[in-house]
Amino acid sequence: MVDYHASNSQASSGGPAVYMDPREQENDWDRDLLLDPAWEKQQRKTFTAWCNSHLRKAGTQIENIEEDFRDGLKLMLLLEVISGERLPKPERGKMRVHKINNVNKALDYIASKGVKLVSIGAEEIVDGNAKMTLGMIWTIILRFAIQDISVEETSAKEGLLLWCQRKTAPYKNVNVQNFHISWKDGLAFNALIHRHRPELIDYDKLRKDDPLTNLNNAFEVAEKYLDIPKMMDAEDIVNTARPDEKAIMTYVSSFYHAFSGAQKAETAANRICKVLAVNQENEHLMEDYEKLASDLLEWIRRTIPWLENRAPEKTMAEMQQKLEDFRGYRRVHKPPKVQEKCQLEINFNTLQTKLRLSNRPAFMPSEGRMVSDINGSWHNLEGAEKGYEEWMLNEIRRLERLDHLAEKFRQKATIHESWTDGKEAMLTQKDYETASLSEVKALLRKHEAFESDLAAHQDRVEQIAAIAQELNELDYYDSPSVNARCQKICEQWDALGSLTQSRRESLERTEKQLESIDELYLEYAKRAAPFNNWMEGAMEDLQDMFIVHNIEEIQGLITAHEQFKSTLPEANKEREAIQAIQAEVQKIAQYNGIKLSGGNPYTTITPKSIDDKWHKVEQLVPQRDRALQEELAKQQSNDHLRRKFANQANIVGPWIQTKMEEIGRISIEMNGTLEDQLVNLREYEQSIIEYKPNIDQLEGDHQLIQEALIFDNKYTAYTMEHLRVGWEQLLTTIARTINEIENQILTRDAKGISQEQLHEYRTSFNHFDKKRTGQMDMDNYRALLVATGNSLGDAEFARIMGIVDPNNSGAVTFQAFIDFMSRETTDTDTADQVIASFKILAADKNFITAEELRRELPPDQAEYCIARMAPYSGPDAKPGALDYMSFSTALYGESDL
Repeated sequence: MVDYHASNSQASSGGPAVYMDPREQENDWDRDLLLDPAWEKQQRKTFTAWCNSHLRKAGTQIENIEEDFRDGLKLMLLLEVISGERLPKPERGKMRVHKINNVNKALDYIASKGVKLVSIGAEEIVDGNAKMTLGMIWTIILRFAIQDISVEETSAKEGLLLWCQRKTAPYKNVNVQNFHISWKDGLAFNALIHRHRPELIDYDKLRKDDPLTNLNNAFEVAEKYLDIPKMMDAEDIVNTARPDEKAIMTYVSSFYHAFSGAQKAETAANRICKVLAVNQENEHLMEDYEKLASDLLEWIRRTIPWLENRAPEKTMAEMQQKLEDFRGYRRVHKPPKVQEKCQLEINFNTLQTKLRLSNRPAFMPSEGRMVSDINGSWHNLEGAEKGYEEWMLNEIRRLERLDHLAEKFRQKATIHESWTDGKEAMLTQKDYETASLSEVKALLRKHEAFESDLAAHQDRVEQIAAIAQELNELDYYDSPSVNARCQKICEQWDALGSLTQSRRESLERTEKQLESIDELYLEYAKRAAPFNNWMEGAMEDLQDMFIVHNIEEIQGLITAHEQFKSTLPEANKEREAIQAIQAEVQKIAQYNGIKLSGGNPYTTITPKSIDDKWHKVEQLVPQRDRALQEELAKQQSNDHLRRKFANQANIVGPWIQTKMEEIGRISIEMNGTLEDQLVNLREYEQSIIEYKPNIDQLEGDHQLIQEALIFDNKYTAYTMEHLRVGWEQLLTTIARTINEIENQILTRDAKGISQEQLHEYRTSFNHFDKKRTGQMDMDNYRALLVATGNSLGDAEFARIMGIVDPNNSGAVTFQAFIDFMSRETTDTDTADQVIASFKILAADKNFITAEELRRELPPDQAEYCIARMAPYSGPDAKPGALDYMSFSTALYGESDL
C-alpha cells in the first residue's frame, strides 16, 4: 500500500520531491520550485481560486488553503464535487485523530484513481504544511482538470498546450510555446476568449506593450461572462521573470473546460453545415434544371405553332422568303437549343448521381418537365419541322406551276383577243348587198375561209378555258381577273359563232345570184388559212414557256424541237406553193388585162403576211435552240450538284454509322483507368467535332440544291435531314458516354472505390451483358449479383431492383450497378446522425430556437434551416421552438423515417 504518512521531519526539512506515475510526466511536481516566494504566492492564489470555483457548487469556500483543509472535511467535499462520486462518511470529531482519518480517506480516494503520491502524508496536511498542501492540490488539479485533456493523440500537458496553440494560431503577437513566459503579455488569454466569444473582446485594440491592461481585461471578462474565477493577479505575472507554470496551467485548464462544450457544438455545426451545403447545392442544381427545362419547353412551345402555320403566300418571292427564314432557323436558332437539350440531360444525370451519393431521394422534376417530356416535345418539334419543310416545297412547286399557267393563260388570251379584234364588225357588215356576183362569191368563199379559221381557233379557246379552270382549282391568288377575262373571251366566242352563222346564211341567199368567183383566190385562201394557222401555232409553241426538273425532261423537249425543225423544209414547200398560187393570179390578171381592185377577196392573209410570219418562225427557231441549250446546261449543273451532294453524303452517312457503332463498343469495352477512359473519350469527341466541316460542307451543298429548286436525288439514299439527325445523335451519344464516365469517377471518389474494384465491376457486368448493349434484363442481373457474392431471395432481389430500376423499365445500366455496389459497401451520413448533431446544438432539447441556429451555424445556412423548419408542437414546446427532427428526416426522404 502507498505510504501517505511520511514523517513531519522529512516534510519540514524539504524531504523528497512529490511525484506522480512516471508514465504521466506532466503530473510531476518539483517541490523545490516552491522555494521561490513569488511562485508560491501565485500558486496559493491560483489553487485557492480553483478550489473555490468547485466548492461554491456545494455552497462553501476556503480562505486559507493550508488551514481550511486541515480537518479533511472540505478536502473530501472538494473531491466529491469535482468527481461527482460519494466518499466515505467523514468523522465529525475535533480531535487530531479524526482529522487525520478524514485526510487519509481523501488520499485513499485519490490513490483509487490511479494517482501515486510519495512523501505526502495526512499528518502534514493536518499540521498545515503549506508546501505539502499545495503539492496535494496540484496533484488533484492534474488528475481531475488536466490529465483527461486529449487533442490529436496527445494528452495532459502536451494536449492542453496543443489546444492553446491551435486556438491562438490566427492571432497576431501570440506564440504559445509553454505555460510561463508565453502568457506574460496577456494576449494569449484574450485570444482564447476572442476565439470562442468574439463579441466579448475587441482584440484589435489590445497592445503587446501593455500587459497589465491585457491581463486584467482577460481576467475580468472570464470572471464576468465565462464564470471562470480570477485565479491570479496581473501584477504578479508581469513582475515575475518567469510566471509559475502550474498556476498558468491551472487557470488555462479552466478555459479548456469552459469551452469544451463549444468544441462539441462546433463539431455538430460542421456536420450540419456539410449536410446543408450538399442540400443547398442540390437544390441549386434542381432550380437550374427546372429553369433550363422551362426555357427549352417554352421555346419549343413558341416554335411549333410557327412551324405548323400553313398560311399560303401569293407569290413565289414571298414563299422563297419563308424558305429562307426556315433555313435561318435551322442554321442559327436550332443548334444552340440542341446543345441546351444535351446539357439538360447531362445536368439531370449528374444531379441524380450526386443525390444517390449523398443518400438523398431521386430528383423528380415538376410535372411536364421530365427528360421524357422534353424528348417528346423535341420529337414533336422535329415532326413539325419536317412537315413545314415538305409543305413549303410543295407550295413552291404549286406557285411555280401557277406562275407558268398564268403566263400561258395571258399569252394565249392576248393572241386570241388580237385575232378576234374587229371580227364582230367584219361579220356584221352588209357589203354583200351592193356587191357584184363575183364579189358575192368572193365574200362567200371568204366567209368559208373565216369559218375554217374560226374552227381552227376553237382549240385555243378550249385551252384558255381549261387553263382558267386549273388556276381556279390551284387557288391562284388573281383568279377573279382570270375568270373575268376568260368569261369575256367565251362570251365573245359565242357571239362570233352566232354572227358567223348569220352571215353565212345571208351570203348563201345571195350566192344564187352571184356565181362568179376566182378559183385561184379561193384555192389560195383555203391553203393559206391552215398554213397561216400552223405558223401562228408554231410561233406560239416556239415562244411557249417550259419548266423541267431533270436532264431527261429537257432532252425530251430538245428531241421534240428537233422533230419540229425537220418539218420545216416541207412547210417551206407549202409556203412556196401558196405563194405560187398568188403569183398565178397576178400572171392571169396581167395576161388578161384584168385590173385587181384589191386583195384576195377570200382571205385577209396576204403573201407578205405569210412571208413575215415565216421569217418570224425562222428567227424563233434559233432562239428556241438557245433557250433549250441554256436549260440543258442548267439541268446539267443541277445534276452536278446532285452528284456532289451524293458523293459527300455517301461518305458522311456510313462514317456517322461507323462512329455510332464504335461508341457503342467503347462504352462496353472500356480499358484503363476511368481518367484514361475520360481522356480517350474526350479525344474521340474532339476527333468527331473536327469532322464538323464535312457536315458544314454538306449543309452548303444542300442549300445550293434547295436554291436551285432540286427536289430529288437519284444518286443517294441519304437526305440532309437524315444526316442532321444522325450527327446530332452522334454528338449526344458521345456526350452522354463522357457524362457516364464522369459520374463513375464521382461515384468512385465519393465512395472510395478502387480502380481495381471498378475494373472488376465492369468485367463482371460485361460478362453478363450478353447483347453488348450496356444494360441487361432482370435474369442476367440476378445472375450477376449471385456471381459477385450476393445471396438473394425473392424479397431481397425485389428490394435491389427497386433501387437500381426505380422506373420498372426492366433494364439495369452499368451506372446503376456500380451505384448499388458502392451503396452496399460504403457508409454515408444518415438522418439519425443529423438529428444527433442538432440535439447537441440544442443542449439535449427536443427542439431548437432560431437564436441557437444563428449562433452555431453560418448565417446563410442558419436562415436556410429557420425558413424550412416547422414549429415544434411537443409537450415541452416553447415560443419560437423549431422541429429539427422532422427537418432532418425530410433531408433524406421518407426512406429514413
